[in-house]
Amino acid sequence: MSRPMTQEEREAFLAEVHVGVIGLDRRGRAPLTVPIWYIYEPGGELWIMVESDSAKQRLIERAGRFSLCVQSETPPYKFVSIEGPVTNVRPSDKDRDERLMAHRYLGEKLGDVYIEVSKTDPTNRPGLIVTMRPETWFTSDFGKQWTSTPGD
Repeated sequence: MSRPMTQEEREAFLAEVHVGVIGLDRRGRAPLTVPIWYIYEPGGELWIMVESDSAKQRLIERAGRFSLCVQSETPPYKFVSIEGPVTNVRPSDKDRDERLMAHRYLGEKLGDVYIEVSKTDPTNRPGLIVTMRPETWFTSDFGKQWTSTPGD
């Protein structure tokens, strides 16, 4: 039996560095689910980056919403799954937005290398920032089942 997280717990967990798995509706097919980097601050909106004219960008535009699931990789396992509407789409700025994301996931030094290499990659398409307001939350902290006492 799993235990749901409180609002404070789920927002703090989502704000940690995890690779998310985005879920995108595809008419008549199973949803597209792929790993993605994201940024979230408690109480705010979540944002991701996608390449312009990519499958992700087209599916997000068509549906106007997406879901994202993040989890811990070691016991006791936890996960947060959210779903909500897209609230904004805008071009990304490589030196501001993309560098911030690269630093979050790779650290400052490797993140800077990643950005500089991407600037010279001829296959690199312009990026878009997509923001989403979490409406629906599904969470579990499996560690709670081992720390609870009878009657909880």
